Amino acid sequence: MATRKQPEKPKKETRESSEPSGPGKQQTRLNAILEHLRKSGNVTVESLSEKFGTSLVTIRRDLDQLESDGVLQRTHGGASLLEPLFYEPFKNDRTFQAHLESFSDEKRRIGHAAAALVEKGDTIALTPGTTTLEVIRGLPLNHNITVVTNTVNVAMELSKRKDLDIFVTGGHLRGDWFSLVGPTAVDSLKQMLIHTLFIGSDGIDGQWGVSCLSSEEAQLNAAMVKTSRRRIAVIDSSKFGKVAGWRICEVSDLNILITDTGATDAMIAPFVERGVDVRRV
Repeated sequence: MATRKQPEKPKKETRESSEPSGPGKQQTRLNAILEHLRKSGNVTVESLSEKFGTSLVTIRRDLDQLESDGVLQRTHGGASLLEPLFYEPFKNDRTFQAHLESFSDEKRRIGHAAAALVEKGDTIALTPGTTTLEVIRGLPLNHNITVVTNTVNVAMELSKRKDLDIFVTGGHLRGDWFSLVGPTAVDSLKQMLIHTLFIGSDGIDGQWGVSCLSSEEAQLNAAMVKTSRRRIAVIDSSKFGKVAGWRICEVSDLNILITDTGATDAMIAPFVERGVDVRRV
């Protein structure tokens, strides 16, 4: 007598088999992991596995990839943020550290909101400053971005990221910000098209425009304004109503102004009236 064949039990779906696949899905996950890491400072493989619904093996692979890209450091059971040492020479300078820490949360929000506007294949430029530093820290991964900078130590730190193409202007060195300025720096920009320029400043005024304390940096930053298609000011609310002495650009040159929620309606009104897209984060 033939035995009756028992129906096969459905195979239990493993966590690994239900995970999103493909390079696009992985890239989305890598960016999400990096953003989570930027907020928390350090993560564990288990917490990321639970958060993103992926296997431990996949998370370990992702963290290894991010370490290879030069944006984090693997630790036992997880990873920690590889903080850029942009201003390491000033770590014992109390005046500079106070400047760095001033409105730090606001600058971080502004920088990350600005970085989210960068598109794949963009050539971007950034003026020196602590707020534009936060833009750099928030740049998305593997977007084929070219970064134009006149700040030597920023260029050296960004060189760790294999997914970025770094262009450094010429010029002579200003020691206080490690920035390159002068006619050579300006000339190096004349044949270049910058898709998006991020402008930090020492002051912004509805009549005078965006300004800084150095005449040489103002000249170079103004040259960047002339060769850029889209100009985004990243300026915290403490700079509003201040004129630093050397104009970078007029209000009409700005396309977008990103500031913090401390900027009142009255403070941003002159810019809104001039057609600037003002965003408070």
